[in-house]
Amino acid sequence: MTTRSLIALALWIVGSLAAGIIGAVATQPGAWYAALDKPAWTPPNWLFGPVWTTLYVLMGVAAWMVWERRASLNVAPALGLFVAQLFVNALWSWLFFGYHRIGFALVDIVVLWLLILGAIVLFWRVRPLAGGLLLPYIVWVSYATALNAAIWLRNSG
Repeated sequence: MTTRSLIALALWIVGSLAAGIIGAVATQPGAWYAALDKPAWTPPNWLFGPVWTTLYVLMGVAAWMVWERRASLNVAPALGLFVAQLFVNALWSWLFFGYHRIGFALVDIVVLWLLILGAIVLFWRVRPLAGGLLLPYIVWVSYATALNAAIWLRNSG
C-alpha cells in the first residue's frame, strides 16, 4: 500500500467520523430524551457511541475501497451517494435530538435507509467487500428506524 493510499484511507475514515461528530453535537439526550416513552428494546445510551464509531470506521474503509478503483471504474456515482447518505445521517441527530422533531427524523431515517441500500448496491458492483462492509450499517439503521417509529408512535398526539 502506498503512502497516498494510506492517506486516502485515513481521510475517508476521518470524513465518515466527521459526519458522526456533526451529528453528535446535537446528540445530548438529557431530560427531553429521558422523558420520552420508549420501548423496552431501546438500547442503553452508552451503546450508541461504540456502535456508531465502529460503523463510521467500516463506512470509511468501504468508501476508500471504492475510491481505490477510480482509475479503472467510474466510482463517482457510488461515492456521491455515499457522501449524500453521510449528510442525511448527520441530519437525523439534529432533527431528533436537536429540534425534537421525531416525525421528521423518521422521514429522514427512511431516506437514509434507502440511500444506504443504494450505496451498498453501487459499492458491491465496484467491489463486493466494500458493499459487504456497509451491511452492519443498514442492519443498525433498520433497528434505529424501528426504534424511531416506535418512539414517534408512543409520543405523538
